[in-house]
Amino acid sequence: MARFMTLDFADGDRPQMLARVIGMAGGAYGYVVTPNVDHVVKLMDGRVGREVYADADLKICDSRILSHLARLRGVTLPVYPGSDMTADLLASPAAEGLTIAAFGPDRAAFNELAARYPRQTLKYLEAPMLVPGTLGWRAAVGHAAGAEWDVLLACVSFPKQELFAHALRAAGRKTGVTLCVGASVDFLTGSQQRAPRIFQRLSLEWLHRLLTQPRRMFRRYVIEGPAIFGLFLRHEVLGRG
Repeated sequence: MARFMTLDFADGDRPQMLARVIGMAGGAYGYVVTPNVDHVVKLMDGRVGREVYADADLKICDSRILSHLARLRGVTLPVYPGSDMTADLLASPAAEGLTIAAFGPDRAAFNELAARYPRQTLKYLEAPMLVPGTLGWRAAVGHAAGAEWDVLLACVSFPKQELFAHALRAAGRKTGVTLCVGASVDFLTGSQQRAPRIFQRLSLEWLHRLLTQPRRMFRRYVIEGPAIFGLFLRHEVLGRG
């Protein structure tokens, strides 16, 4: 593991991490989170309870910015974006025979996903507009906890997907793995466009999302995101917790 900004990130290359995820599908219930800058800022300033991330069985870095900052402290932080991991999982022969459920995308997006990956056994779980703690939330958790799946793609945004994955364990889910992977299905089906490769290689995927979705992403990337540098200085450089 690689310790950085209070989190124990998974190490290894992408095939190794994917193999670990697939291996979790056949064991006791666990869940995977994919921290990015937005997640870490909100975790460290207390807007999201840290226990949800602390209880995750695998934390895979989803941010090249975090990886660059970690390198300044001599920490190697492999980057494996949730959208890449989801695509690799669905394309992997090792995942054939597993039941992969999708929670979050609408029916049309799910049908498109199923058409793109005909070799995989995919299952649709309806995800109404959820407010944690409400009757609807508890009903959705109970339904997903009792459904038949080996892998659950939780795609209902941060931090709801992480809270949902955590709640499944509390609801008694015994087996399988939940992957908290945000907009991954939207990228795979084309309902959202991912940044071109040049933006990804230059660690500017955030800029592409800001330019293409300014109203939605302005606060995250312009107002809140830069706080990561102050948190890095205080926690990693000055050691002030």
